[in-house]
Amino acid sequence: MRGLWALLLALALLGQPVRAATAVKASLAKASLVERVVSPGGIEVWLVRDAKNPIIALNWSFRGGAATDPADRLGLAAMAAGLLDEGAGDLDSAAFQNRLADHSIGLAFMASRDWFSGALLTLRENREEAFTLTRLALTAPRFDADAIARIRGQLQVAVRREEADPVTVAYHTLARQLFPGHPYGHPLRGTADTLAAITADDLRGFAARRLARDGLLVTVAGDIDPVELGAAVDWIFGALPATAAPAAITDVPPATEGRSVTVPWPGPQSLFVQAGAGIAPSDPDWPAALLLTHILGGEGLESRLAEAVRARRGLSYDVQCNLQSYAHADLLIVTGSTANATVGQALRLVRHTLADVAAHGVTARELRDARTYLTGSFPLQFTNDRAIAALLLDIRRDGYAAGFLDHRAALLRRVTRADVRRVAARLLRPGAMATVVVGGPDGAPR
Repeated sequence: MRGLWALLLALALLGQPVRAATAVKASLAKASLVERVVSPGGIEVWLVRDAKNPIIALNWSFRGGAATDPADRLGLAAMAAGLLDEGAGDLDSAAFQNRLADHSIGLAFMASRDWFSGALLTLRENREEAFTLTRLALTAPRFDADAIARIRGQLQVAVRREEADPVTVAYHTLARQLFPGHPYGHPLRGTADTLAAITADDLRGFAARRLARDGLLVTVAGDIDPVELGAAVDWIFGALPATAAPAAITDVPPATEGRSVTVPWPGPQSLFVQAGAGIAPSDPDWPAALLLTHILGGEGLESRLAEAVRARRGLSYDVQCNLQSYAHADLLIVTGSTANATVGQALRLVRHTLADVAAHGVTARELRDARTYLTGSFPLQFTNDRAIAALLLDIRRDGYAAGFLDHRAALLRRVTRADVRRVAARLLRPGAMATVVVGGPDGAPR
């Protein structure tokens, strides 16, 4: 999710008005074009109107995702996400999917650590059918036995594939190291055994506990006016319970402490992932932290880490630095890959580079180039209604008001070298970072 923030601040600094999918130049910089709509039933929606394209993209999130899964039912949120569109009301899975296909409606659900989300994409002419099917999926999911068995099998296959993927193994190992005893340390999709234990009653219980209006965030982009939108969101979400069950997820400082774990893995290459305490997007130092991490390990070959580890020494095919935040924890992540024999040397170079920036800051050119990149890189794929609705939802989940974009742009423009140096001293503690290596010096199981 934090990858969108680089885009977000780039959009904010372009200073151009939003025209949703109608113009590549759209940037969301004019907050007045993000309309705050409150439905008659009291549901707040952020809307970007685009009357030139007969499409409506509607995104939403409920607070409480996989982090709320019981320890013996890990994967419950993920399984529920896979099943809400597998039959609802008097429509079984085949009938429900046929109704979606017949009307060219895209409907999907997904679970993250902190959120249970959905996305709807429909032609305007099919909006009534789309809204009705979405309402059914949210308020009357069937959880039929055959659909449960099919989705369970798909998730178990995905879990087994993750167990054979070194990247996933690295991140799962890191999560267990950073968050011992906390839900963030659990695998989001669960395990084959916990998935096998999930019943239809468990799924119904999840829907009853989590799908409620008090934890609901909604964003829309497309061909719909505020009055029609207010009626639509009340129709879709108004029958849900007013309040969700409490989710007792506590804030958790990551257990970095400089510990290193090696997971033996066959092959000639090693993957390393390091994590230290990060910074929340709501923190006043976030713009400086975003510039800092781009300078350290952003895209391209001119970052500090790429220069130190790859360009000068030829040790790494890829090295990156980024910020990652959850509702209850914030991380700074460094990732890279190198030959088994040089993984120790690569990690030492990373540590030296981080320590040097923490002590001495960055150059004027580095700051200027980072700002130029963040203000000039406007990916063309973020120019449609679906992408804009998703981006607005990401902003809302981070707790910002609809008019924050101009403010964020000004903050980024005001970041100085002294600011970056101060934030570097705050965040960059290479000796305290947790490290996971998948591979090792010889690349063979030990």
